[in-house]
Amino acid sequence: MTQTFTHKAAAAAVALLAASAASAQDMVVRIGHVGPISGAQAHYGKDNENGARMAVEELNAKGMTIGGKKAKFELVAEDDAADPKQGTAAAQKLCDAKVNGVVGHLNSGTTIPASKVYNDCGIPHVTPSATNPKLTQNGYKTTFRLLANDNALGAGLALYAFDALKLKKVAIIDDRSAYGQGVAEVFKKTAMAKGIQIVDEQYTTDKATDFMAILTAIKAKAPDGIFFGGMDPQAGPMLRQ
Repeated sequence: MTQTFTHKAAAAAVALLAASAASAQDMVVRIGHVGPISGAQAHYGKDNENGARMAVEELNAKGMTIGGKKAKFELVAEDDAADPKQGTAAAQKLCDAKVNGVVGHLNSGTTIPASKVYNDCGIPHVTPSATNPKLTQNGYKTTFRLLANDNALGAGLALYAFDALKLKKVAIIDDRSAYGQGVAEVFKKTAMAKGIQIVDEQYTTDKATDFMAILTAIKAKAPDGIFFGGMDPQAGPMLRQ
């Protein structure tokens, strides 16, 4: 995810959330942000947080008003380390702080459980990147996202594998996270419908660094390509190996 995208996504999210502060007497609009600021995915989280911070600074520079009163925006940043339990704890912390809205979380695995926390305390949140369809299937009126879900993403990747890459046989690896597993399942379903043969399915975790065993197993099946559902801290080492 590029800094440009995260900035635009955060700006859109902050603008959407601003309306929730219209009744605030002091017109201080506190926007929470949650993402993995520590751990292997910190580069994503820091980009997203910086994007949200830039959006807040731009809004303040424009002298935005809500209900005829000048509004001052403040960013309240929390770290979920891409961990579901830490994600719900961060969400509860923002609820307790009574922020007006939240930009985040980054991962489907943290966003889905956090969405219930925000729903229970009535705080709107907008994720710029969580794609698992289950996020919006709960029907929470406080939950929003800015991009297509895995039903579109996984299918699009499968169509690309078939139409552009002309792959006949594919092996699938996923990291068992809400994102990785979800996008891999949709890819598999769509790929099979197009006639691609799934020759092997292997699983890892979002903490793993050694993939030689599963790659050796896949090599024996002689696929034309490998689909990986997961993030770059695993995809990079996997590609090298």
